[in-house]
Amino acid sequence: MAKTNVLLVDDDIDILSFLKYNLDQEDFETDVASSGLTALELAKKNNYDLIILDVMMPNMDGMETCEKIRKLSLDKDPLIIFLTARGEDYSQIAGFEAGADDYVTKPIKPKVFISKINALLRRSKTELKPSKESSGPFIIDRDQYLIFKNNKELTLPKKEFELAVLLISSPGKVYSRESILNQVWGEEVIVGDRTIDVHIRKIREKLGKKYFKTIKGVGYKYVGA
Repeated sequence: MAKTNVLLVDDDIDILSFLKYNLDQEDFETDVASSGLTALELAKKNNYDLIILDVMMPNMDGMETCEKIRKLSLDKDPLIIFLTARGEDYSQIAGFEAGADDYVTKPIKPKVFISKINALLRRSKTELKPSKESSGPFIIDRDQYLIFKNNKELTLPKKEFELAVLLISSPGKVYSRESILNQVWGEEVIVGDRTIDVHIRKIREKLGKKYFKTIKGVGYKYVGA
């Protein structure tokens, strides 16, 4: 079985060595980078399954690095986890909007760290396989993470795309906030209702407000054409 390829990015050499040691013990194939710029260059050359990014780095922080990685034309869309220290000026919403899939808080406990990585990888493997489908004015291309509206190509950040696809794939079905959180962010990720509200607002701005309705006290639904 092929090993899971991981890129660790942190400007603290001690943390890099500590995390690499624990990942190597679990049989991951691990590369390291001490800056966002180096991480970008490695991401262009290698098909990583997972990238673990420190948020607070000089010159190019984790947020900016994540956004730039998400804009690369890669053969494989990697999972991205942020590392953040307690007390840092860090917003979960900002992190997810930048394209992160999860986060880990420092100081890092090795068993919790590995458990979270494995849970995220398992969830990723159970997601729907890339395919195309259409509903109303929209065509969804899961393979390229694109949505077409009336044949106009629209590119959405990963979580916006996944939320839009969840709703569009089931016209008329009402999704509760809890259901959305579990299916888009996963049960292991703790985020607030505000995260969903922000993503719904951005989807409405890009795809059209009339297609995505709020069901007061329940959640949201896609109403189709």
